Amino acid sequence: MKSVRLLELPRIPDRRGNLTFLEGSDHVPFTIARVYWIYEVPGGAQRGGHAYHRLEEVFVALSGSFDVVLDDGRTSRTCQLNRSYLGLYVPPLTWRRLENFSTNAVCLILASRPYEEDDYLYSRDAFLAAAVPA
Repeated sequence: MKSVRLLELPRIPDRRGNLTFLEGSDHVPFTIARVYWIYEVPGGAQRGGHAYHRLEEVFVALSGSFDVVLDDGRTSRTCQLNRSYLGLYVPPLTWRRLENFSTNAVCLILASRPYEEDDYLYSRDAFLAAAVPA
């Protein structure tokens, strides 16, 4: 879990409303290849429940809050995201699950690679075999 970390994104305060921005890979530790977001999550629902072989991601709570439950095969950690100027960096071979979405929460995800079905690890056993070799 050493490489999982919070990233403080640029924040420009203004009495009319604050502004946060991202420019290329200046603010995240990879070149952004894909951006997607999760929203209108029903109460009690979870998202994720998988890992990736190669993909790196940064999660940002654009609105509301949610928890990101992380596991590297040895230890687990829960991070609550509730500030739009903080990003959570998650490296490859880290199991992730999103839960406890507040009403109207919006989760932005910045990804290091385009969508690749063969990069996903949906099976917990396959994840543990890749993440914690014998």
